[in-house]
Amino acid sequence: MSFRRLRAILVKELHHITRDARSLGMALGVPVMMLLLYGYALSLDVDRIPTLVYDLDHTSASRDLIRQFEGSRFFEMRGFVDGYVPIQQAIDRGQVLMAVVIPRDYSQNVGAGREAPVQILLDGSDSNTASIVLGYAETVVRNYSLTLRTERMNRRGGEHVSSPVDARVRVWYNSSLESKNYVVPGLIAVILQIIAALLTSLTIAREWEMGTMEQLLSTPLRPVEIVIGKTMAYFVVGVADSAIALLVGLFVFQVPLRGSVLVLAVSTCVFLFGALFWGVFVSAVAKTQLAAYQMGILSSFLPAFLLSGFVYSIETMPRVIQVITYIVPARYVVTIMKGVFLKGVGLEVLWGELGFLALYATIIFILATRKVNQKLA
Repeated sequence: MSFRRLRAILVKELHHITRDARSLGMALGVPVMMLLLYGYALSLDVDRIPTLVYDLDHTSASRDLIRQFEGSRFFEMRGFVDGYVPIQQAIDRGQVLMAVVIPRDYSQNVGAGREAPVQILLDGSDSNTASIVLGYAETVVRNYSLTLRTERMNRRGGEHVSSPVDARVRVWYNSSLESKNYVVPGLIAVILQIIAALLTSLTIAREWEMGTMEQLLSTPLRPVEIVIGKTMAYFVVGVADSAIALLVGLFVFQVPLRGSVLVLAVSTCVFLFGALFWGVFVSAVAKTQLAAYQMGILSSFLPAFLLSGFVYSIETMPRVIQVITYIVPARYVVTIMKGVFLKGVGLEVLWGELGFLALYATIIFILATRKVNQKLA
């Protein structure tokens, strides 16, 4: 491999990138746009749940229960209704997610120490959200029931009765429980996977369509020099995208960076090489730019978004899908991003993920070089 020839192909690709100002602007601007769009729009927080109340009791006891929901940050009271029909209409129109129905004999049952049922109506069209909302509502009712029971026992016994178990919860790594701290690091990894693969997925297919590949064939360039030269040119753009995404995550979304910047930089570079090599491989396989673009999207966006653990927990997937996720590089870089950003761990914990990314980049580089060699032959 000649360094002179490698530099020549690198300079050629850099000239091509800088000559097309619109493509360069999109390559640098699209990651920021995607990060801002998904970072603000994609929220896993379930709070301020729009709620209606149907109070049939109209007593101080029922109003006290309603205040428990009003005092919780998870519920937002949208008003009171006088029947089930307005509740159904509001849920059908998507105006509320939950309704609390307090029966007529609620205060009597509470005063007599009997079980006082309360009805919770939920919009179950989104089963995941409905399950979370149900858990919040049950917690509010359960805590209020425990308070009533304790007060009744105190009145009867004449002494203060405390709970035998004092649970003190401490949340590690994301104490504020903000989903952006979880979403943004994974989102950076997914965006880099998509952008890196798309940057190089058109490079060789474009050479064939534009007729410039014949000129390359007349030079002493070797396949390995073509692959590395083209990859290095787009690697510069990928590093710029990574730096921009990192700055947006830190200063716009204010995601904490507790780990080593060096570990993050090394992991990102190794991951970028693998993603860029994959784009070259796809470009060498495809015969046209359209086919290369479609293959690049299907092989980068869908696995990175669905099978990386970024949005959907891998542990809840079917066993067959869990096995498939082991060959998705975005899975490992998402783990590294979250580990470095939130947990502050280093290579002593993340060496396995980094090792897989290095192995993946090596294998794809070999496959891309062989495929380019077949194309040139």
